[in-house]
Amino acid sequence: MPKIIVPVVTVFDHNGKPDREDNRKVSDFLIRNGVDGILVLGSTGEFTELTVAEKRDLLQTYAEDVAGRTELYAGTGSLNFHQTLELSQAVYDMGYRAPMVIGPYYYGLDQAHLFTYYDTLAKHLQRDMYIYNFPARSGHSIAADTVRRLAEANPNIIGLKDSVSAPSHTNEICRAVEGLPFEVYSGFDDQYLYNLSSGGAGSIGGLANVVPDIWSDLIRSTKEQNFGRVIKLTNLLHRLMPIYDMGFSSSLLFKKLLVFRGVDISPKAIFPFDESDNAAFEAVKGLLADVLAEYGRM
Repeated sequence: MPKIIVPVVTVFDHNGKPDREDNRKVSDFLIRNGVDGILVLGSTGEFTELTVAEKRDLLQTYAEDVAGRTELYAGTGSLNFHQTLELSQAVYDMGYRAPMVIGPYYYGLDQAHLFTYYDTLAKHLQRDMYIYNFPARSGHSIAADTVRRLAEANPNIIGLKDSVSAPSHTNEICRAVEGLPFEVYSGFDDQYLYNLSSGGAGSIGGLANVVPDIWSDLIRSTKEQNFGRVIKLTNLLHRLMPIYDMGFSSSLLFKKLLVFRGVDISPKAIFPFDESDNAAFEAVKGLLADVLAEYGRM
């Protein structure tokens, strides 16, 4: 069955530290609107700003605040393998479904090194984990054949998030892992239908921070095979995709749009992405208002 998992924003206080109360407001908003899961400390969560201790604290508080109301996933990748391993091992006892691990960014790993990295991590963890493929941020893209080899060698590698501009890569992975218990999620909201038709499991899409109601309605309509409504809801998400291309932090935009939707949080983002063009934001806010108005008429 398809899912929408939200790569949730992290809300910071005036000192640039995670604000527990404001983060709880976000998780409550998402859960109230029916999302299937929350990914804490993904790219949208601005994880690069936090120390390992701060990440652990935020992951623990999320586990306590969510308290089993939806599935939790943890972004645990970092440049340092031992830090990644430490944090990945810690999240199981907190109640997380599994860690989702981006490869070491900056170094531009080839396929041989990517296999070695994830194979070693999976054998150290032994419990379930996901691969996070985001070439625009990591500097490398994991190939379908490498994914197949990893999944065959490590049954605890159970899925992958594929944040790629060309969805044909996601299709290649789906083809490569056919017959294996392996979930493939798309990282961009507008690839949802392509993902499902390729045999994927749904989306881990950032727009779900702002329109979890539309997204959960889309998942429900898909399960009910109400394809007319599926097309209309998908079109609403497509209309919101320009938010990703506004030239500044989508995390900042998502937080400001959450405020627009009535979630009383600080929209502060990490430096140097902590300022936005007011005119551009007004345009985005108008776009969201139009989409919500149309959704209300459906």
